[in-house]
Amino acid sequence: MKPLDIIYTVKAVLGVLTAIICLLLGIEDVITAIGIALLIYLSSDKILKQIFIEKVEKSMVTKTGLGIFVITWLFLWILLYTFMKSFTV
Repeated sequence: MKPLDIIYTVKAVLGVLTAIICLLLGIEDVITAIGIALLIYLSSDKILKQIFIEKVEKSMVTKTGLGIFVITWLFLWILLYTFMKSFTV
């Protein structure tokens, strides 16, 4: 796999994990959820920059996978939250 493909895949998986973390913490506030997502994204970005420092430009690491991270996180968080609330009522 190419380095950018690996970065993209890692960020997609992190989007899923972020949604699950938000759900398990019982976060209902969007601002708090955005803060957690930013914390996870920026932390992973820093780690991925260190891992791929010689293979990819630093700006490419940050840009690659941003959209899939946000879309995956939001979609899965909303979906799981809806399922959870519909079954508990």
